[in-house]
Amino acid sequence: MVDVKQARLDRWFGLAERGSSVRTELLAGLSMFFASAYAVVVIPGMLAKAGVPHEAATTGTILTIVLATAAVGFFANMPFVLAPGLGGTALVAATLIQQEHVPYPVAMGMVFWSGVAILVLSLLGLRGLLAKVIPDNIRKAIGTAIGLFIVYVGFKLSGMLEPTKSGLEIGDLGSAEVLLALGGIVLVAALQARKVPGAFVIGIVVLTVIGIPLGVTELPDHWFQAPAGLGPVAFDIDLWGALRPEYLQYLFAFFASELFSATGVVLAVTERIGLAERAGQKSDINRTFLVDSLAITGGSLVGAPSVTTYAESAAGSDAGGRTGLTSLTTAGLFLVLLLLTPFATMIPSAATAPVLVVVGLGMMRGFQKVDLSDLTEAVPATLLVACTIFWGNFGNGIAAALTAYVLIKVVAGRFRDVHLGMWILLPFLVFFFATNAH
Repeated sequence: MVDVKQARLDRWFGLAERGSSVRTELLAGLSMFFASAYAVVVIPGMLAKAGVPHEAATTGTILTIVLATAAVGFFANMPFVLAPGLGGTALVAATLIQQEHVPYPVAMGMVFWSGVAILVLSLLGLRGLLAKVIPDNIRKAIGTAIGLFIVYVGFKLSGMLEPTKSGLEIGDLGSAEVLLALGGIVLVAALQARKVPGAFVIGIVVLTVIGIPLGVTELPDHWFQAPAGLGPVAFDIDLWGALRPEYLQYLFAFFASELFSATGVVLAVTERIGLAERAGQKSDINRTFLVDSLAITGGSLVGAPSVTTYAESAAGSDAGGRTGLTSLTTAGLFLVLLLLTPFATMIPSAATAPVLVVVGLGMMRGFQKVDLSDLTEAVPATLLVACTIFWGNFGNGIAAALTAYVLIKVVAGRFRDVHLGMWILLPFLVFFFATNAH
């Protein structure tokens, strides 16, 4: 009976065709789940600071992750995890609501319309065209930029890095959290080097257990808890108020960051697992784009802002995930969290951060493919990496790289190197920077 089920899964997801197996996909799904599980804690926490009901935000976040991640597994047969983005959530919670005092329903309306715009591009097949328009060297540098951003997130989550008004400062290296995370990096990297199956899962479980006597892991009072209702956040959205002229710059900020971030992650992971240029596979990159754009609009209706394809999807591909079965495994685990929310919040950031750091650093090797002999190609590719880290947002980084590419090529007199699509993108990129300049 087990063999029959495995055969069916093999046929449906094309496991053998992609050199994978049911066991590998399940372990990859576990790894991707643990690498992205921090979203269940971080996203609702950010929204709660802006006055959004915490329990309802948690339910909305988990449901959105489950539905979007399962959809990309079934419909596109790809190993991705989709969840509300940190950058988009920060724009909603910190910038719009707390700083600009924009009403929550209006902010979610902006998210909705940005998703509609990206959905239109996806339906017209223009996002796939955008992927082809991106210069080759910038495409090759995308994985490195995302990797460093993942490392950056891991450092912040563990306390090894402290963002301040004057810049970035080293954290308290003597704290139990940081020491546990540093030890975790060594453990996870060593397990990976020894090719131990489920290295990420083993590392997170071991670190979570070690964190108990250290006071880093806090055991919950109860393990099971019925999910809170979505009442306070469901359909609390002002679609027409979001279209007021003074909000145009924020609408474009949502649109640009979501478009470039998700597109970049999809390109990086598909290339990483060898599916970018392989024909005849049971996958479609345009289907992935369609799912994530629908997830943006759908998420805005249940209090989950700016859903995107997470860079932490690389944790699944690094663990051997090659098909949608990885995504379905991850979605199933997040679904369980609706009843085991206390378990999700028990896992300390110090236990998940090492996985992010190791995965991110592993993506650095992609930069060796970048042609550094030609400055008109090398500078934009390097700017992508630098701006992603210094500005703390991959969307901003790739926008800067694309803008620089066109301008440098023009000044260098190499007009023919610039794809027609880049000329179409340029006015939007310039507008993006103009409206976000301080």
